Amino acid sequence: MGMASRVRNLDFIGRRKLAYFFSSVLLLGAAAALVVNGLNFGIDFTGGTLVELGYSENADLDAIRVALGASEFGDAVVQAFGSPRDVLVRLPQTIVAGSDAEVSSRVLEILPGAEMRRVEFVGPQVGEELAEDGALAMLYALGGILIYVMVRFTWKFAAGAIAALVHDVLVVLGFFAVTRLEFDLPVLAAILAVIGYSLNDTIVVFDRIRENFRRLRKTPPVDVVNVSLNQTLSRTLITSLTTLLVLTALFFLGGELIHAFAAALIVGVVIGTYSSIYVASTTTLALGVDKGDLMPVTKEGTEVDARP
Repeated sequence: MGMASRVRNLDFIGRRKLAYFFSSVLLLGAAAALVVNGLNFGIDFTGGTLVELGYSENADLDAIRVALGASEFGDAVVQAFGSPRDVLVRLPQTIVAGSDAEVSSRVLEILPGAEMRRVEFVGPQVGEELAEDGALAMLYALGGILIYVMVRFTWKFAAGAIAALVHDVLVVLGFFAVTRLEFDLPVLAAILAVIGYSLNDTIVVFDRIRENFRRLRKTPPVDVVNVSLNQTLSRTLITSLTTLLVLTALFFLGGELIHAFAAALIVGVVIGTYSSIYVASTTTLALGVDKGDLMPVTKEGTEVDARP
């Protein structure tokens, strides 16, 4: 009981200046990484050919790199793919020539003993369209969320929700810019999923804030928000921890194919939980939200009309 009582009385809002500083550092770092490093786009966006090879014994990646480096595929990227016997070769669009069959035959000539598992080709035009469509999908999602929250709550809550979502997306993108993990379509899907996850957390908090504004009418807005965050804390933590358990299993056991996807979701869930508590709520407070924004408007004469 004592622990539950302490949890319900954490002073989240009292530490909002520290949260402002932390978020500012995160966003500035993410922006700097994106400008300096950029994103390591996969062939989904840049165009090229993906070749998956299998070996009967553990593959010698250095020998494979040397063999490809001495051929027309000198800029190929070679990496382990799941098990030590599986190898993924990425051929940029600039060095790919011929059909999939011709490319795979040439790779097998250069790498005797390898077994061709799959070959995937993405043209540069398709990659460019995917990048544009992905960016538009993110903007449409944020625009729809802005309208939804404005209708359900007020524009002050909508601004807080969008601030939290933009914060989360930039941090995840910055993480990929720093780590140089490959940014492909599954990662883009993960970022859209992070937007939905973070919004769900934020809406739960906003619902409780609205309810408490109506119930605690004489309580200052800062205290109402703090009470609301404490009341939803256990639900937020349980949801986040159970989600992270699954994502951690996917990250370590799911194989190379979904490694970056799981990493994006792990970072997104952690930062989304933080932003629901500090970014969304504190932004709404900074905009001056009070009970007048959420109390239903009572028309004059309604009490008289309601009398029998």
